[in-house]
Amino acid sequence: MIRLFTLFMVLLCAPQALLAATDPGVQQTGWQQAPEHPPVKVRLVQTGPYDAANNHYPALLQVRLSDEWKTYWRSPGEGGIAPRLDWQSSDNIQNVNWQWPVPERFTLLGVETQGYKHAVDFPLQLTPAKPGQPVTFNATLTLPSCTTICVLTDYQLQLPLDADLALNESLNHDYQQAVSRVPRAASLVSAESLVWDATNKQLGITLSNDRGWQQPAIYVDELDEAIFSQPKLSIDKEQLHVRFQVSSWDDDLNLDQRAVVITAIDDGLAEELSSSIHSGALAPLAEAMPSLGWVLLYAVLGGLILNIMPCVLPVLGLKLNSLVLGQLNPESGLPRSVRAPLLWSAFGIMLSFWLLAAFMLVLTWSGAQLGWGIQFQQPAFIGFMLLVTALFSLNLFGLFELRLPARLNTWLATRPGNGHGGHVLQGMFATLLATPCSAPFLGTAVAVALASSPLVLIAIFTGLGLGMAMPWLLLALFPGVIRALPKPGTWMVKVKWLFGLMLLATSLWLLSLLSYTLGSGITLALAALLIILPLWSLLRQYGGRGFIFGLAGMLLLGASAGVVALLTQSHWVSPVKDELNWQPLDADRIATEVAAGKRVFVDITADWCITCQANKIGVTLRDPVYSALQADDMVLMRGDWTRPDAAITDYLHANQRAGIPFNQVFGPGLPQGKALEVLLTTNKVISALDEAK
Repeated sequence: MIRLFTLFMVLLCAPQALLAATDPGVQQTGWQQAPEHPPVKVRLVQTGPYDAANNHYPALLQVRLSDEWKTYWRSPGEGGIAPRLDWQSSDNIQNVNWQWPVPERFTLLGVETQGYKHAVDFPLQLTPAKPGQPVTFNATLTLPSCTTICVLTDYQLQLPLDADLALNESLNHDYQQAVSRVPRAASLVSAESLVWDATNKQLGITLSNDRGWQQPAIYVDELDEAIFSQPKLSIDKEQLHVRFQVSSWDDDLNLDQRAVVITAIDDGLAEELSSSIHSGALAPLAEAMPSLGWVLLYAVLGGLILNIMPCVLPVLGLKLNSLVLGQLNPESGLPRSVRAPLLWSAFGIMLSFWLLAAFMLVLTWSGAQLGWGIQFQQPAFIGFMLLVTALFSLNLFGLFELRLPARLNTWLATRPGNGHGGHVLQGMFATLLATPCSAPFLGTAVAVALASSPLVLIAIFTGLGLGMAMPWLLLALFPGVIRALPKPGTWMVKVKWLFGLMLLATSLWLLSLLSYTLGSGITLALAALLIILPLWSLLRQYGGRGFIFGLAGMLLLGASAGVVALLTQSHWVSPVKDELNWQPLDADRIATEVAAGKRVFVDITADWCITCQANKIGVTLRDPVYSALQADDMVLMRGDWTRPDAAITDYLHANQRAGIPFNQVFGPGLPQGKALEVLLTTNKVISALDEAK
């Protein structure tokens, strides 16, 4: 009775997939799970009969991962290892075509990887060496899986293949679905250029797609020690400009004349192509533009700010006096006869900016015909932007003035209109009056507009015009607003200095983009000139006080930039090269070293372990841990689990661990050893090393 009850419970608790293994007409291994690593299970299933025309058996290698566990693509990224099949012991198998579905990108602890989460089906095409003879696929699948820890697991797959297997509609559908997720040979996408910039360790790729690009994702297969980060993308109609930062421990990495496989993914498109890399210099890639709504909002605010600049606000007051104060009756409000001129004048301002937008469109199209392409990639375009922002920055600092004659200013501001056309002309004149002060903002608008789509360009200039026309519109709709308008005063000079500093910072940034073209010497000389000229102008106009205020402002900008750089250093600081004296892990030797008064630091790691790489970059290869590990009494032992190693596996099991990273500290103070947390911290490592003394 007890045996019957036990058998009943085993059958009740058995996985449904295991029961499916006994289904007639289905050739499969059944789901396999490693007892020490239950979150992952795998299955190999034959999905159809022998395909005589193509000489292969279709099969699916299915992987299921629980919770947040992930496995990797054939090019796993910065911290990972690709799954591997060892099928050499198979009977009558000549070749295995392992096809890889489109992966996802994952980021953990600043390390980027490429792979699959939850579930993935790999289509396999198994080619027999002797068609018509019995075939048995016998392989070992080595599958990495990671969360904050990484586990390398072997699965034994043995499957006799049936040449006359009856077609199972469900399995055939699963196979066709998996094949549809595999990128095909390129037919729509072509490679225009692949450029290796050895100085900046960057790979630039330009791809063309006649259908245009929507939301592309680009992957590049790894080469030797070269790992390609998540790329930056810039779309220019049918062209896609891609920029990869390439990382490697090899300082002499050279990708010139190397062939790479590129996988291009987009809406309804998944294609692969191969092309060769050539050496060259890469200009900075154009950054993606913000959304249209934000662009319009920023432009409106920029246009509104124009009204409080020193060369606009006094003229605005004259204009309002001529149009409003002479006819406004405080008791009755603003009559319609005055509202209409204000609205038409606002339209004149808008019309002026639309004409400027039209001019920018012509300039953009002309630039494209001249070969500018993606303008921010061209040193000439960046130089033009630098010239504009630098000139107007110096203008705001008073080094020179760009103004219309005073009489012409007054005449234009007070000129009466002649019908609606006259009021429109007055609005256009108001825009002309604003030109000396609006030039810095228009210079920035020119820079953005030339790198934007026509829609964004029109939005920028519409927003600028709307912002500048805002006082006229508000006065026409709400007469009481006139009492809230700021009055001219000394505060305007401070505003002018503030915008001068902002434009100067922009100029210095643009200059840094040209450093690779100009060279460090010329770049530093120009930077010094851009800083000295405004300070000299302030000293000449306002004496020592002006000089001190200007210098303080520049120092404040520099300090702010330093803070931003510090907060974002994880994105640009290169890790220290590992020059520690690592020795192979020898568990029997640890006790001997401790008895001799030594401290032992054990590091079980692997190239495919994300958290291991994060621990290296963030803790062990940075001071003070890096220096502490070089102490005379330190013995460093490393177990490399990149490939299966029985000794390392036994060491992990002996310490009740199934995955890595695993770090341990031994010493006279810790003879039994102390296991550190999965995610290392500087304080915890230093504390354990001190405790081990």
